[in-house]
Amino acid sequence: MLRSSLLIGGNSGIGLATARLLASRGDRLTAAARNPSPLAELDIPVLPFDAENPAPLDLPPVLDGLIYFPGSITLKPFHRLTAADFLHDLHVNLLGAVSAIQSALPALKAAPSASIVLFSTVATAQGMPFHASIAAAKGAVEGLALSLAAELAPKIRVNVIAPSLTDTPLAATLLNSEAKREASAKRHPLQQVGNPEDVAALVAFLLSDASSFITGQILRPDGGLSSVRTF
Repeated sequence: MLRSSLLIGGNSGIGLATARLLASRGDRLTAAARNPSPLAELDIPVLPFDAENPAPLDLPPVLDGLIYFPGSITLKPFHRLTAADFLHDLHVNLLGAVSAIQSALPALKAAPSASIVLFSTVATAQGMPFHASIAAAKGAVEGLALSLAAELAPKIRVNVIAPSLTDTPLAATLLNSEAKREASAKRHPLQQVGNPEDVAALVAFLLSDASSFITGQILRPDGGLSSVRTF
């Protein structure tokens, strides 16, 4: 069944891979992003949206899905993190999602059933040095998702995808040499970094009727990093 979905962000990395996948199967898509390119090149209408200063969105009357892609990677020793760092990560990852969901809620409730997909990180489940700010923000996203999954059931499902390091522009500085890429891959039991197309396929699954019995879950495409030890 073709669906009408709202992509928040989606102009690079996992978001763009998802937009391409959903567009290829004929879904009706609306996007909200700071930069309309390259989503506009896929003939997806793009509304202005700034995760750090979100405003209400003028949306279609019915939406089957909402996916919130904006994220950040603030990696610093804890003693160097400022209140501004924590606030930036909270605004981009949590409060932007809150604003988008509140704007879209009437349209999501108007659908026979709907699905919200948010994004976290492996760092919320697997303690990692230098991740205090982003792990705190994404931990808040996971708490929001679980609360909404309870509050919006049974009509609207809410799930979270928590990937490990994925080959996207956001992670470019962590993968910008063969040595870095090899070291990153070796940290994962599956000996690879994430692929945005694989995560996009998981998003598509969570939007579909195939996941109609799944809500309030944190799905972890992380190469086994959060749960598997190979030594």
